Amino acid sequence: MEFVEDIVIVGAGIAGLATSLGLHRMGLRSLVLESSDNLRTSGFAFATWTNAWKALDALGVGDSLRKQHVQLQGSVGASIATGVTTSRISFITRGKRGDHEIRCVRRDLLLEVLERELPHGTIRFGSKVVSIELMGEEKLVHLADGSILKTKILIGSDGVNSVVAKWLGLQKPAYTGRSATRGFTEFPEGHGFKPELLMYIGNGFRFGFMPCDERTIYWFFTYNSSPQLKDVEENPAKMKEYVLSMLQKVAELVLDIVENCKQDTIISSPLRVRFPWDVLWGNICKNNVCVAGDSFHPMTPDLGQGGCSALEDGVTLARCIGEALLGKSTEEEDECGWIRRGLDKYAKERRWRVFDLITTSYVLGWIQQSNGVVMSFLRDKCFAGLMAGIYLEKADFDCGTLSRD
Repeated sequence: MEFVEDIVIVGAGIAGLATSLGLHRMGLRSLVLESSDNLRTSGFAFATWTNAWKALDALGVGDSLRKQHVQLQGSVGASIATGVTTSRISFITRGKRGDHEIRCVRRDLLLEVLERELPHGTIRFGSKVVSIELMGEEKLVHLADGSILKTKILIGSDGVNSVVAKWLGLQKPAYTGRSATRGFTEFPEGHGFKPELLMYIGNGFRFGFMPCDERTIYWFFTYNSSPQLKDVEENPAKMKEYVLSMLQKVAELVLDIVENCKQDTIISSPLRVRFPWDVLWGNICKNNVCVAGDSFHPMTPDLGQGGCSALEDGVTLARCIGEALLGKSTEEEDECGWIRRGLDKYAKERRWRVFDLITTSYVLGWIQQSNGVVMSFLRDKCFAGLMAGIYLEKADFDCGTLSRD
């Protein structure tokens, strides 16, 4: 059976739903295809920096999420080898584009808010894309259930193993040799921690945590993986023990965060990255097909900008498509030409931004997890304050607003 939709988005993650909602705000309908039977909420939470809040406000959902998450006041960095504080930075400061705002947002709450704002029926669950076929200026999207969708615009936001990115010819994201374990701990009576990001670095790994609200803590542990750890990574109980064994110099209260974390909330995954030159010179868009989010720019989590940049993508892409389609009556060009110009504009706006984020995040991770004597000394004594300031510098970005005018 064949269906027709003007705009099809593959993947109901952060980038996919943000793009769909952005298009809705612009007065344009889209269909989101999600292979799962419900929203994917793995990842639990993520640092939502100033740039992400500007995107969320553009989408009209910022205030709703603010009510559910505490604002972080600053960050504290410490050496995992000595436990000594190496950096301290306040988040209550002003950047070039206004006051900074950082919170740790639960991924499930974000996706639920985005979904709730979309028209009923926008997301089609249980729809796995198996192949894409070009038919003239239109795309035929073949699904696992045998149905076919014909569309003018196809947007891939289907993660690091994106079918759409593969069709565009983008290289497969590379494994960095590092992995990440994430957990989510609830304290029914309250956790008692300050609203801060606390991070321990060195000895080949990085551990940190931050509160989402008064009762929930999100924590993360990135490390240099090895074949010997394969069995550990596949077993949440063993992974929990491994994390605790690495945290020898931290306070007992910090250890309690990992101790009290339920095993079914612990996930581990390899860290993959798209090479920066593939972002600059690869096919981000072609034949009115494009990518966003992790399909476009998977990056390491060391800068905390993966989810934030996905929100930027959504707003920028929706605006570029909207401007192209809604302003088409003033242009002497066919519809495919208008769409192509809109997607080209999106690619131009996003290439250098995500190139910068991917590169900076990778370098930060390398410095933070290095365990040599010289690098440890330079990191703790010379680079700590500089690295802390980079977080705010990269977050001082505004992807713009959405308007039908």
